[in-house]
Amino acid sequence: MKARLYAGSRLRTIRQRRELDQAGFARTLGISVSYLSQIENDARPITASVTEALERHFPSEWNEPPRDEYERRLAAIREAISDPLFSETPLPAPALSRFVEQYPQLADRMVALHSAYRLAEERRHALGDVIDSTDAESRGDGRQFPWEETRDWFHAVGNYVDTVDVAAERIAAKCSQDNRVTEEALIERLGSKHGLSVRFVSDDTAATALREYDRANRCVSISAILPRPSRTFQLAHQLALIELIEPITAIVRGANLQSEASEKLLTVGLGNYAAGAIVMPYARFRDAARALRHDVDRLANRFGVSFEQACHRLSTLQRPGMRGVPMFFFRIDMAGNITKRHSATKMQFARFGGACPLWIAHEAAASPDKIHVQLAETPDGIRYVTMAMGLVKPSGSFQRPSRRFAVALGCEAEQAADFVYADALDLENPAAATPIGTSCRLCPRRNCDQRAFPPAGHTLLTEIDRREVIPYRL
Repeated sequence: MKARLYAGSRLRTIRQRRELDQAGFARTLGISVSYLSQIENDARPITASVTEALERHFPSEWNEPPRDEYERRLAAIREAISDPLFSETPLPAPALSRFVEQYPQLADRMVALHSAYRLAEERRHALGDVIDSTDAESRGDGRQFPWEETRDWFHAVGNYVDTVDVAAERIAAKCSQDNRVTEEALIERLGSKHGLSVRFVSDDTAATALREYDRANRCVSISAILPRPSRTFQLAHQLALIELIEPITAIVRGANLQSEASEKLLTVGLGNYAAGAIVMPYARFRDAARALRHDVDRLANRFGVSFEQACHRLSTLQRPGMRGVPMFFFRIDMAGNITKRHSATKMQFARFGGACPLWIAHEAAASPDKIHVQLAETPDGIRYVTMAMGLVKPSGSFQRPSRRFAVALGCEAEQAADFVYADALDLENPAAATPIGTSCRLCPRRNCDQRAFPPAGHTLLTEIDRREVIPYRL
């Protein structure tokens, strides 16, 4: 049964952008004003006829996506209620689905409440005496850490920020040489348009400061130890924070974040987003990605960017009317922590705890500069083609350890024809897929030898006289 679509805020945004009152908008859609009012207030779902009218009259603004918002909300509420805090008896899936459909705002508040509880518990257990009681951000009042709040903001907007992306594309058109945004062109624009000089620093300062803007002396310093793609990215970031500061500031102010630290982190995050959009302008990058079947090495070479930058950009191709192939992207460190994550697919990442150990990304992190591919299947039966590659970022000094991690990129197996890495996999073999989960706490699989700890809400059966790989059964 297809889930009903509630999208009142989207319709209200379209109507207000077109400067239409409810009567005029209702006439265009062929419905009554009262019905439109109910839809905008999420009291009624959007029917097929209304969807058709939106696609016909507002194609560039509607462009109905898959049920991203619904799927993310359902996954989040499912994770929250799996916590033993609530009950050992899980709610039936149909009841949970109806709850999310009919009360989306209440579901969001429940997820936020659970997140606040988890955060308080994590602070109490993991930080304890380390927390400075005078620090306003560590009062144990249930607020998110700034980095977590910023990451969730990008996830909530689908990792696509239209205002910044479109403006960055215009900047790219003025800084391109032979269809590539170059380091030299960015330096020239910073100098001619903004009166800034650029210098490359190779002393000890470069080991810690990748980029530094000296406002008083109108100078931008870039670490000379960075590879060329990273230097170009840092220059693009600085240019974005100068030329796009007004739209970025407006977005940050409208984000309703909880602290000044969160606002600063979001500003930096939007600067990074804009930098990626400058060196990999949307339309050109999307067309190249399709033509090259998302071959990351070839994309990186064509646009003069790093492997990680190309992977991250592929996960942002969600412009209405020009969507790319839905991708998920994450970065994982040597300890298994997910330090970046985004999913334009149904793939979900755990907010708390480690990632599934069966993901190929863990193996990739231990063997850099080699591409690993995997066909994986989540408990809901969806198969994903995943590519992962381990990377090392040199520190520039023997006394500073290099940073080691892996990046992973993937799509649903149905999109395999557009993903070159699927060519190495047997997609037709039912037994070829590796069974993975979101995390051990959420994974319902009963026969996984890699399980680190039992899933929430299950009774454990332990036999004293018998020992299997896992010391208990579910």
